Amino acid sequence: MNHKILFITVFLFTAINNKAQDLKSSKNINNMSTASKNVSTFVIDAPQLHSTKKILVYLPENYNSLSRKYDVIYMQDGQNLFDSATSYAGEWNVDEKLDFIVKTLKPHIDKTYNTKAEKKNTTIMGSSLGGLTSYYAALKYSEVFGKDAVFSPSFWINQEIYNLTKKSSKIKTKIYFLCGDDESEDMVSDLNKMELLLNKNRRVSLNLNKKKIVKGGKHNEKLWRDGFVNAVVWLGY
Repeated sequence: MNHKILFITVFLFTAINNKAQDLKSSKNINNMSTASKNVSTFVIDAPQLHSTKKILVYLPENYNSLSRKYDVIYMQDGQNLFDSATSYAGEWNVDEKLDFIVKTLKPHIDKTYNTKAEKKNTTIMGSSLGGLTSYYAALKYSEVFGKDAVFSPSFWINQEIYNLTKKSSKIKTKIYFLCGDDESEDMVSDLNKMELLLNKNRRVSLNLNKKKIVKGGKHNEKLWRDGFVNAVVWLGY
């Protein structure tokens, strides 16, 4: 990884709806905070989700002593279902979640921290449902996100994502795809199908997307953790 390029990483956590969730979230944040003194947290209202969100921010070394601006990576907790009243594979509030990031969180981050707000300096990343949401962000908010890391995307949740890709104007976002060949029966074929559609949408010669299929890779944190560095290096960090 190019250590001359510094960036802020923003983690999205579950809504604070009850005492049990609050205690669980607090425990998780405390565990993560012990890993680095550069991790801090704040709470922000998310009107699009009718909830409050805890945000974890990782600041690079010497952030407070250097007068430079930084790229931002928005990392999602893709396992969270935002509408508990809906049925399995139903409404996952993908639109609302992205509107939370683009219209609420990003303006706050850009106002509060020394960031490079342009699309070429803004990355969204997620795994599983977060991978699906991150890919959808490239379709819906191509003017906001210039880079995208899509890990083990749950394209199976809604087949409409393929039609949206077909109908979208030229997608210029740089996208890194990752999945394992031991995740599910359709994971690799679904990803290959999406890559084919994406290549029809834009010039392959521009090398705007890369796909990595890990032999023996399973649908878990190890796969995504191990693939993180290669993804951000390819994206230019």
